Amino acid sequence: MGCTNCKAKVGCDDHKGSMMASVDQALEALYPTKTWGEAADDQVRGLTHDELAGLADELASTLGAATFVREGGDDEPCDFIYVLCMGRTPCIVQVRDHGVAPPAEWATSDAIEELYLRLVVSQRAPIAAVQQVGVDLIRAETGWLVRERPRAGVYDAPLLPRMQKLVATLPGYDLLHVDFGEIAHAPPGFQAGSWRDLFAGDPSIANYLFYPQPTTMIATSFVPREMESA
Repeated sequence: MGCTNCKAKVGCDDHKGSMMASVDQALEALYPTKTWGEAADDQVRGLTHDELAGLADELASTLGAATFVREGGDDEPCDFIYVLCMGRTPCIVQVRDHGVAPPAEWATSDAIEELYLRLVVSQRAPIAAVQQVGVDLIRAETGWLVRERPRAGVYDAPLLPRMQKLVATLPGYDLLHVDFGEIAHAPPGFQAGSWRDLFAGDPSIANYLFYPQPTTMIATSFVPREMESA
């Protein structure tokens, strides 16, 4: 059944309207020139290191799943919390991001697939969003390729109960949850700036609030065999 016939549509529309009004206000404050890459330097309102770790710990308990923090890089004004939904520890994210030695089974597996909920928290505004992310491990001659495949939201039914609990936890940290589907388009009246030189096209609202790369761009990294357990 689509949104048009849903009995909860009116309330949902009201929520989305309020959510997007908050997003619009954040964009106006963050980008006085309305140009990507020209964020106001004084608009820094992310979680502290301890608050981020506390949120990850609470999510692990609430969701009954392992969680892992990855703080954003120099070009990423956001932080990430990965929630392991399909797979087991030590998992690919632990090895890739936290220096955990690869488990013995990697040596005999040609490929491993894991599934996560990835919470992204802006460092510029009290706003967060959730994506479904597949992480694949592919054995190579001198190590392993790690491929991260984000989707533009959360789609698989088994993930939805955990996502709902995750979203319900965010107000306790003064974070507004926004649906990725509502921030996947370019904000009206804004200019792409240098984003077009990096990726072509126009940046979405998510690129103004979170990270620069397109929201569904596949990222590939490499784990060398030297990390393997002795």
